[in-house]
Amino acid sequence: MTWTKAWMTLVAVAGFVGTLLSGVAAGQAPRQGSGQASLATYDGPDRLDRIAAAAKKEGALTLYTTLAEKDLPTLLKPFEAKYGVKVTVWRAGTDKILQRTVVEASAKKYDVDVIHFGSPEMEALSREKILLAVVSPVHKNLQPGSVPQHREWAATLLSVWVQVYNTNLVKKENLPKTYKDLLDPKWKGKLGIEAKDQDWFASVVDIMGGGEAGLKFFREMVATNGISVRQGHTLLNNMVISGEVPLALTIYNYMPEQAKKKGAPVDWFALEPAVARSNAVGVARRAPHPNAALLFYEYLLGEGQQYFVSMDYVPSNTKVPSPLRGIRIVQTNPARSLDESEKWSALFERTVITRH
Repeated sequence: MTWTKAWMTLVAVAGFVGTLLSGVAAGQAPRQGSGQASLATYDGPDRLDRIAAAAKKEGALTLYTTLAEKDLPTLLKPFEAKYGVKVTVWRAGTDKILQRTVVEASAKKYDVDVIHFGSPEMEALSREKILLAVVSPVHKNLQPGSVPQHREWAATLLSVWVQVYNTNLVKKENLPKTYKDLLDPKWKGKLGIEAKDQDWFASVVDIMGGGEAGLKFFREMVATNGISVRQGHTLLNNMVISGEVPLALTIYNYMPEQAKKKGAPVDWFALEPAVARSNAVGVARRAPHPNAALLFYEYLLGEGQQYFVSMDYVPSNTKVPSPLRGIRIVQTNPARSLDESEKWSALFERTVITRH
């Protein structure tokens, strides 16, 4: 099932379940603080101080997230210690978080304060009117494309696709410097790609002129040099290390970096603009702890960014030291991931997968 169909099915199911559960929640008044909307858009110099004071009175918040369990203490302990707000976490996979959030909203069951997972899924929650619009001064410091026009979520961290090569088989001075350099016949039989990276593909089509011009670039690359298609980024990274794939086009930046530190014959570089997909944070419109939710939102986009970096994530905040500092990055379009998933999956299949 494609992403678009899966999302539509989920919303339909959620609406049905919400109707069944709404009777249970009928007597539950929305626990929305009266100052939530005003603080979410307040831009005075004491903004953060006012939010922090109100959050401390609430003393707690509930977070739904896909972040790895091992990473949560690094991120949460400094926040709890500084602000006196206890974070209760429900951690699950993307689909389960999306489903639970939509079902609970449909049932008028307001438990979650903050959601943190993939940007396409966050955009789906926005369309269901589950998220609160926030106007924050930190937005101006984020990578381009991190905040949609409706301001109901913002990117916190980036998963950046980089190019990875076997240092025994490819010399650094011979690496391609632009996407167009991948058309050089010297790369014949040496290129690899992950089988589900249609979002990267769609973005590079845009970079190479968009529409037919961008598709022509991929057709020429595959026709001239072929391409090895692998299922999974970990497998593809291991294929580069073993030498079976001398140069991979789509591996997340932290994978080769970790392998390199362990002594593997591998290194990475980034053709610019590099392409990234993001995870994002959003505040629930009916958050039971609205001020604590706002404070955590500000924290993840501001001072909390340093903790993401310490765990090898690429931060969305340009003011924070990044492993990809100085590299121009474009983010995939979450709305396109939702609305045009079938189209780009089919184009990727026809242009790259079945032609290799």
